[in-house]
Amino acid sequence: MTPTATIAVLALALLVGISLGLLGGGGSILAVPILTAVGGVEPRAAIASSLLIVGTTSALGLLQHARAGRVRWRVGVVFGAAGVVGALVGGLLGRTLHPGVLMVLLAGTMIAAAVAMLRRRPRHDRAEPARPRIALVLVLGTVVGSLAGLVGAGGGFLIVPALILLAGLPASAAIGTSLLVIAMQSLAGLAAQPALPDIPWALVLPFTAIAVAGSFLGSALTGRIPERALRTGFAVLVLSVAVALLVQQLALHLPLT
Repeated sequence: MTPTATIAVLALALLVGISLGLLGGGGSILAVPILTAVGGVEPRAAIASSLLIVGTTSALGLLQHARAGRVRWRVGVVFGAAGVVGALVGGLLGRTLHPGVLMVLLAGTMIAAAVAMLRRRPRHDRAEPARPRIALVLVLGTVVGSLAGLVGAGGGFLIVPALILLAGLPASAAIGTSLLVIAMQSLAGLAAQPALPDIPWALVLPFTAIAVAGSFLGSALTGRIPERALRTGFAVLVLSVAVALLVQQLALHLPLT
């Protein structure tokens, strides 16, 4: 990889971290395209690298939110435990699929994420209900975890709304708790990745360090930037990257005649 590409990858790592800290998700879905399209990393190794980067960044970013009282540990552990099971299943399933198929699935996930971000996030500012809908939390946790293990996306775009609607958390607490869930399922999914030995450590370690710094910055900015404008801009970016990823895969795998 050229020095220019390395600089570009590491600069984009800051965006991944800021999104995780500020929105409770989103940045993880960009990690794999950044590593493959800009860094030239093989898709399976990029998925394993993404899970390592996102899991570590979320775990350390969680500390900032926990100190501010924005983490609901009981709900997060329940959701995360279901996500761990799903991530292990997704990681094992990913072993059987062609890398091109994984990239198309990732692009589809990114499009779904962009649509979810563009929708108005539900508001829930009253006190938390006594009985969150645990059964639905478990089901969605398993689905989101499977997605993480399969394509390396943390699923924060689904976790945050689910924590608001199903567990009754305020938006700020849902963002902090989402990082707990993402950390649990990402690190579990990493254990099931076949390309674990192929992680490009010389690139992934500085990427992770910069993403962690970005997550601290994002946590500090929580509530200071208009969330709607931020989510809209980020959704447009994710959608653009998804379209580019689909075009790239079509060019690589469709015959020219």
